[in-house]
Amino acid sequence: MLLSLTLISAIAGAILAGIYMLTEQPIAASKAATLQNAIRAVVPEFDNTPTDEAFMAATPEGDSLKIYPAKKGGQLVGAAVESNTQKGFSGEIKVIVGFDAEGKLYNYSVLQHAETPGLGSKMQEWFRTEGTDRSVLGSDLSQGPLQVKKDGGTVDAITAATISSRAFLDAINRAYSAFSGTDATTGATSQSNSNEEKEGGNDHE
Repeated sequence: MLLSLTLISAIAGAILAGIYMLTEQPIAASKAATLQNAIRAVVPEFDNTPTDEAFMAATPEGDSLKIYPAKKGGQLVGAAVESNTQKGFSGEIKVIVGFDAEGKLYNYSVLQHAETPGLGSKMQEWFRTEGTDRSVLGSDLSQGPLQVKKDGGTVDAITAATISSRAFLDAINRAYSAFSGTDATTGATSQSNSNEEKEGGNDHE
């Protein structure tokens, strides 16, 4: 009986290992294609492969976000940033946020959330509604972080889902903080940003 069980286990293990080897590359290719499509949806048209030039950039919170530079003819046309926040009503929210070469918010896509259906879940479309104070597209975050009107900002929160709205904007603001602190062409920390931090540090007691 022991020999039979050992043989069955060995055969089952070999089958599982074979299946894993056969599916590993297709799964990886599918994930890469999904990411490439997500990037393409949130930045201006590009002809490079942003995933090959991706780099990590620090945020004020002390963690790092991944940035994907988008280029056309060798010139930077924008960048996509994978961002997240833990401030959602039901936990973590993950988004990919696109900025153009001038640093304005070009587009976004919600990658993952567990917000209440019909309320917080509306964030995928709510904040891109044209002609209203809901839309964040085209925002210049160099003028200050995005906030809902209840907090003194200019953005209409999702009806009955202020916490989800705040969390979504937090993820957007974190994306911009990482993007604005680097040279998206090289991935290096921008000199001007470094100087501002040093000057700002001298002002603190």
